[in-house]
Order: sequence, then C-alpha cells, then structure tokens
Amino acid sequence: MAGHRSVIHVPADAAVTRRDAYAWNSANIAEDDRVFRSYPEGPLRARTDVSLPHHQFMIPAGEEEAVYLPGHPYCSELVEIGEDTKDLIAPSAQMQMGGYADEEAVEFDPVDVAASLAAQAVGAGHWDGPVSDDVADWVLLADWYAGRDVEKREGATVHWVIQREDLAARRFERVFTTIFWNP
Repeated sequence: MAGHRSVIHVPADAAVTRRDAYAWNSANIAEDDRVFRSYPEGPLRARTDVSLPHHQFMIPAGEEEAVYLPGHPYCSELVEIGEDTKDLIAPSAQMQMGGYADEEAVEFDPVDVAASLAAQAVGAGHWDGPVSDDVADWVLLADWYAGRDVEKREGATVHWVIQREDLAARRFERVFTTIFWNP
C-alpha cells in the first residue's frame, strides 16, 4: 500500500489543539474507521538503537532485476549479524526517526521501494512531481512498527520517505508513505 500523505512540522513552542481524528477518511469507509479506532493513543517513543542497513538487494533505476547492494559483498552476513544482535544492543521501540528503514521482510530497502512507487505514482498522475526514482535522492523520515500497536495489523510497518531536497526545504507535504504488511 502506498500513497502521498503529508507530514506537518510543528515547532516545539507552537500551540496545538486536538483535531478531528476521522477527518482523513473522506470516503467514510467503515473498515478504515475500525482499523483507525484500534490505534492506541498516548506517548509515542522513538527508538534509541543503532540504525544499520537491514536490506541486501536493490533494483537499479531503470532496471527490473535486483542486485546485491553495490560495494557490499558481505551484506547478507552483516544483515544476519545485525538482526541477531540488535535487541542485545538496544531493544527497539515503535517509532524510528531517520536512519535505515526496517521491516519484517528485510531483503529490499523500503526507501528504494518507496522511491520507485513515488515515481510510478507521478507517471500515473496520482501524485505531483517532480520526483526522482533514484534511491540516493531519498531519505527515511520515519518508520513505525505498527504491528506492535494496531490490532489485526501484526507485521505492519509504515515508512515515511522524502526527497533530500524537499527535506532541506522543509516541504513536508512532499512526504511519500508506504505500508508493508505481512498478515
């Protein structure tokens, strides 16, 4: 599942008010409301762990076949060691800001997948461009392991990615969102 969702930057000293929790569901889809009601309310904690690559492959821009990450001949071994030791170093939490994206299926970089989907969305007229399909032009803004929090969405991870130039200009309305869900 992918789409273009906006992210809003709220300065630390800004006054905030509660908003309509269901304003996003303009189509009034009952199943979406049910899922949304299962989201917990309360403090959201960011991870404090080390962010290491969890992926091994990429699909070069304009290509269809996956290749091992260029310049990383021991990538599979590094991913395996990272997966085996990350909880010993610092147990993970639900939200990660920046760093390397993580999800249950670790073969492909979720940022690479999102960059490709964003370019496809622009090509299909579903999102305003311009966007780059080169993963080097994108960064992970945040990811959320929703599977710990959302009932009946175990195995779900939400990724918010943004082009580097949009991040530098604080154009958070240019965030592209993907959801990986392995039911």
